Amino acid sequence: MTPPSSYRDNVELNSYQDDAPATEEPDSPLPLDPDDSMTPESTQPRWLQNAPSFGSKWLQRATDSTNTLPRWLDPNRTPWPQRVAGLLRPRFTVAYILWAIVALYILYCYIFWSPLFASKLPQYTGPHDVGAIDIEVPVEDPRQVVDGVFKADGKPAFQLDTVLFTLYYPAVKGSRSSKPKHKWFPKPISLIAEGYATAAHFNNFFSRPLFTFALWGLASSIDIPAKVDVPLLGGSEKADAKDLDAFPVVVLSHGDVSSRTDYTAYCGELASRGVVVAAIEHRDGSGPGTMVHLPDGKKKRVIFFRANQLQPNDPGKEVSNDDYRFNKLAFRDAEIQETITILQGLNAGNGAKLFAENYRKEGKTLPEWKSRLNTSQTIIAGHSFGATGAMQALKSANKTTTTSPRSPYRNPAIGGIILDPGKESGRLNTDIDVPLLIIHSDSWSKKYTIFYGSPHFDTVRDIARDVLKRCGATWFMTSLQTSHPSITDAPLIEPLLLSWTTGATIDVKEGLREYVRVSMEFLRYLRDGRREGVLDIGVTHEAYGNDTRTEVQREKMDESVTKYWEVHVAPPPGFAEDA
Repeated sequence: MTPPSSYRDNVELNSYQDDAPATEEPDSPLPLDPDDSMTPESTQPRWLQNAPSFGSKWLQRATDSTNTLPRWLDPNRTPWPQRVAGLLRPRFTVAYILWAIVALYILYCYIFWSPLFASKLPQYTGPHDVGAIDIEVPVEDPRQVVDGVFKADGKPAFQLDTVLFTLYYPAVKGSRSSKPKHKWFPKPISLIAEGYATAAHFNNFFSRPLFTFALWGLASSIDIPAKVDVPLLGGSEKADAKDLDAFPVVVLSHGDVSSRTDYTAYCGELASRGVVVAAIEHRDGSGPGTMVHLPDGKKKRVIFFRANQLQPNDPGKEVSNDDYRFNKLAFRDAEIQETITILQGLNAGNGAKLFAENYRKEGKTLPEWKSRLNTSQTIIAGHSFGATGAMQALKSANKTTTTSPRSPYRNPAIGGIILDPGKESGRLNTDIDVPLLIIHSDSWSKKYTIFYGSPHFDTVRDIARDVLKRCGATWFMTSLQTSHPSITDAPLIEPLLLSWTTGATIDVKEGLREYVRVSMEFLRYLRDGRREGVLDIGVTHEAYGNDTRTEVQREKMDESVTKYWEVHVAPPPGFAEDA
């Protein structure tokens, strides 16, 4: 092997030179030849001479004879205050500015206890304060509503043991609650996260913690503004006679992959205007996740499930989606009927019993609710799959049916508020004999969807026209600039994200305000037969985007109405009668 060019082994053969550097000790190493061109690099082992730069730098620091002390003991080390100041010194680079914004935002959220990357739910705008009570009580007759068991364990999928709903109601002005406000994401968040992961086809050991962390970071600190368990307006304080009137009742059914807490702003706005709203938590497997309390003290988990998780009657086939939806609608119908029955009992004076049986330990003021609910003014409402369920429940309106083998049930509903009836929720019930307010979001009307052989928009319009002929009053309209989630809390919590992903262009609070305004106009019509606002302008667009207004309508209609609404089915305009 050829030695390196800088290597020399003839030092001892050189003649002694007077000008050679003197050595102090006899055992000192021989001096190098003055013309030796050895470089510091040649002192390294050959296997390190071509090492990567990061390796050689590390070795140089590790073997540097002058760097014998740890860096934290180095007397020449820069003091930490100066280093921190250096890190914080503005550099005005893009990365520095972005990180500074993120740090300031996190600090702001920490100081003001605001959710990360989300907004708090706004306060309600009506004249009354709003209270909220969670009620979960056992049904009179626990039962399996429809056949259906899970493949995994053979347990019934549609077992009705309890009903759970939140009451939103007008409360005593200035009342204070001794209980913390309800969280927008009820505990346990991990259960809800598992349901969302299942709905996203991504439920496994790794995804569940990710979904849980995402939900926790997004909205775990968001409170529902309603005061928990405070007195009903006019219940425990002196009030005018008008305040002591019985309040109309709305029973609300949530959509698929949703829960009762997705509509708190809409419910609270109605309550702040004098309406009692019962927002049901359905246990039909359409919600992300919920806990059912059982009489023996145990709890049962119910999370989102699909048709293919059910055991088919025919071993050679799977449960069809139509059968799956039919079973879910039947279960929801039973929950709606049970909720109405409980509210009727509350109005009859069963408040103390209801409080004693409530697994959620709320409702100490319920005994004061006797005769405070106008159950003869009950409206069934729903959104998306919940709208399909509301239409199904209205099939028995003003009729006596049997909810269980023991007790007959008379449905007191006098109307329905139908918000974006489902496009994949099964067939829509057409046997309805009470007035309807059907509202499509802009995106729901705009998107062309075939629904059992016909366009979905045309199907809904035909149902509305048929109900109008039978009962003389029904409205079908489109809320302009809105999207499917506009009625929910989601746009209020994530306005930019929802606008970007759904295409809604309306201000989120404006959109909610319009939904509430028209809903209140419909409730007033059911109470006294007086039409006003959007309910009084007649048909403006027989089809979506097709303006069919008469000249009289164009002259009489207020611009604030045409900006937000297209009306497709309605009674003749009120101003036509004045002409």
